[in-house]
Amino acid sequence: MNTQKQKRIKEILSKKTVGIAGAGGLGSNAAVALARSGIGHLIIVDFDVVEERNLNRQYYFLDQLGMKKVDALTQNIHRINPQITIDSVQLKLEQGQMHTPFVSADIIIEALDDAKTKKIFIEEILEKLPNTPIVAASGVAGYGHNDRINTQHLGNLHVCYDEQAKSSEKDVLLAPKVCLMANWQANITLDLLLGDNI
Repeated sequence: MNTQKQKRIKEILSKKTVGIAGAGGLGSNAAVALARSGIGHLIIVDFDVVEERNLNRQYYFLDQLGMKKVDALTQNIHRINPQITIDSVQLKLEQGQMHTPFVSADIIIEALDDAKTKKIFIEEILEKLPNTPIVAASGVAGYGHNDRINTQHLGNLHVCYDEQAKSSEKDVLLAPKVCLMANWQANITLDLLLGDNI
């Protein structure tokens, strides 16, 4: 391992802030990947609580059932990296104010469940925070077909997607694909924050 490069990466990432909209399958797993990578500050926004049905793909545990997701995720991340700063925001994002928790973020990960809410969120971030990159995901249902996952870069919007995947209402949500997409988002985030000059 290149320890000098690792040190430079740690120095850069420790000064970066990543906002995450949603702490479900995508958001919780992306947050953990970024925490392990050395991000210094996370802003995690979600309104929900941990339920048993979440445990097949989200970064929570049985003893956290009923906890606010933002609190449970903060607890789990601090077990990995106690130095990381986490703003845990228990909030249902409402149109017109969705951007507000993320004004200090260097980059934002969209990790919302509902397709309509995703669209509104992305449009609002692009309008209200035009200089902040946003990394979104689509098509996380199902399993297999890793070769179908692509990334599209549209200015400050970066989308990882499987365009042939069925909606989550018509298919299953399982850990392998959900975590793959979450880590794909985290990897794009690192690429945008670090670039090629390390």
